[in-house]
Amino acid sequence: MSKSKDTIDFGYQQVDKEAKQGLVANVFNSVAKKYDVMNDVMSFGIHRLWKRYTIDCSGVRSGMKVLDLAGGTGDLTAQFSRRVGPTGEVVLADINEAMLEVGKDKLRNLGIVSNVTYQQANAEELPFDDDTFDIITIAFGLRNVTDKQKALESMHRVLKPGGRLLVLEFSKPEPPMLSQMYDFYSFNILPKMGQVIAGDAESYQYLAESIRMHPDQETLKGMMEVAGYENVTYTNLTGGIVALHRGFKF
Repeated sequence: MSKSKDTIDFGYQQVDKEAKQGLVANVFNSVAKKYDVMNDVMSFGIHRLWKRYTIDCSGVRSGMKVLDLAGGTGDLTAQFSRRVGPTGEVVLADINEAMLEVGKDKLRNLGIVSNVTYQQANAEELPFDDDTFDIITIAFGLRNVTDKQKALESMHRVLKPGGRLLVLEFSKPEPPMLSQMYDFYSFNILPKMGQVIAGDAESYQYLAESIRMHPDQETLKGMMEVAGYENVTYTNLTGGIVALHRGFKF
């Protein structure tokens, strides 16, 4: 299919824009129950360090209100909940109901109930008032959004003046040798692990492709600036396999 204004990437395919949300939903409906296990296996546990670094860079303090967008199974929400304390609030939001249910069960099993609320929400049209949150994070979710620019603008609207957005996402490895090794791993090993562990090679093939179609570090920085964020910076993690972008609303 030739690319046009009415189509969008779904991995390496071009699909109707209106169809992408449903196709992505099918992927995460399939992988939701094995999502945490696969995260540990396919990243060799390093995703926990990436997420911890994100929390450390957030500036979160007691009493703050945090939105963990595309928060899935709640890894960041759990950490934020402990740091904002009883006077703060964390909203775990995800467009996918299956992922949200897994997150709810996980956090309740951890005894995290008092300062966390849940919201099924589309990042492009967030159902919150203007200037609501001190911090917004979106970890490994932006690449699955149909209109990324619209989502960044929606996040900017609900962020308080002085608040910050943190985007943790797979990006473009910088060392050529690392890039080649990462490509081999992503397309030859990852789908097979998905088949063995989650019974679904196709979804993990899509995830590998979606990473390659996501904007690189400088492009995403520019998109955040267009959306109104200031002092936008990024830090490459694990050689650029992942990058953490930060921007402020003033």
